[in-house]
Amino acid sequence: MPHRTLPARRGALLAGLLLLAACDQGPGAGAANAAPTPPPPPSVTVVTLRRQAVPMTTVLPGRTSAFRVAEVRPQVGGVLRERLFTEGQEVTAGQPLFRIDPAPFQAALETAEAALARAKASADQAQTTVNRYRPLVGARAVSQQDFDTAEAALRQAQADVASAQAAVDTARINLGYTVVNSPIAGRTGRSSVTVGALVTASQANALVTVTQLDPIYVDLTQPSAALLRQRRDIAEGVLRRDSADRASAALILEDGTEYAHRGEIQFSEVIVDQGTGSVTLRAVFPNPDGLLMPGMFVRARVEEGVVDQALLVPQQAVQRTPRGEPMAYVVNAEGVVEQRILQAGRAVGTNWLVSAGLNPGDRVVTEGVLRIRPGARVNATEAAATAEATPARTGG
Repeated sequence: MPHRTLPARRGALLAGLLLLAACDQGPGAGAANAAPTPPPPPSVTVVTLRRQAVPMTTVLPGRTSAFRVAEVRPQVGGVLRERLFTEGQEVTAGQPLFRIDPAPFQAALETAEAALARAKASADQAQTTVNRYRPLVGARAVSQQDFDTAEAALRQAQADVASAQAAVDTARINLGYTVVNSPIAGRTGRSSVTVGALVTASQANALVTVTQLDPIYVDLTQPSAALLRQRRDIAEGVLRRDSADRASAALILEDGTEYAHRGEIQFSEVIVDQGTGSVTLRAVFPNPDGLLMPGMFVRARVEEGVVDQALLVPQQAVQRTPRGEPMAYVVNAEGVVEQRILQAGRAVGTNWLVSAGLNPGDRVVTEGVLRIRPGARVNATEAAATAEATPARTGG
């Protein structure tokens, strides 16, 4: 009995092993050996490009300067009797500022008027003599020599009258100069003299300085290379600018706020500064509130013109190749990624102005750039807001 039990057990064990092998090769084994399911295409966000008119601007540094400055000096000498203004106040053109003692000049005027009266009396007497001699010369009652002498005396007396009249005019002008008027409208500064001071004609020190602040100048500096590029773009038709109008400008103050009033460019210098390689542009801005003062450092956003057929690409979509060339990824109609080498020379706000490498209708990848490569198939989703023109560009 024991000899029969051991073979039976061995047979049962062998049958179990065969059954287990048959189970391993069943339907479940085919499913385990099948190829894995490929992952879905990566999702990216794209922007569809379109041409649009883009106003181009540049931000230039500059300083404010007074529109007009007048240093008031006396034109006659004398003792200062009165100051007729308050320091720092606004004055108008022709408004009296100082009064010099007029007594000496009044006396000089009266003396000149007396000399004029004497000269006129002498001229009248000489005229009477000539009128009396004229008929007597024909009757030979007066010699021709005496008549000629009388006419010469008349002409001399008339010359004396003219000289005396000039002296009167000079004395009257000097008397008028005893009141020192403001030559321009503006704001007065500190007075350099006080009442009782002795002043002289055309002295070195000004009595007071009057500064006109409305409007006010802003002198800007622009690199000559940027000016050449701008003129070349205008000549080639890339940049459109109405030559009939002066370029307008907006002012950014020292604290970063924007000035309320817009100005315009008056002219550009024709000489390049050898030290800085820049050209000075002068702009004029209204200053009715007196907020701008001479010497302030400001920045001006100047309109260069308009690019009518511009393509703007968000800066986040532009990458760099190992050679340093700007590039972007574009999703074609089949959903495949293509790499494009760009020519992007100007920044317009948060976008690049692209002149070559892209076309209207191209879908440029803006998000998910790190997950793709050229030739890959992607799932593209249009961005909520496309690239829009922004009228701002830093640089010269």
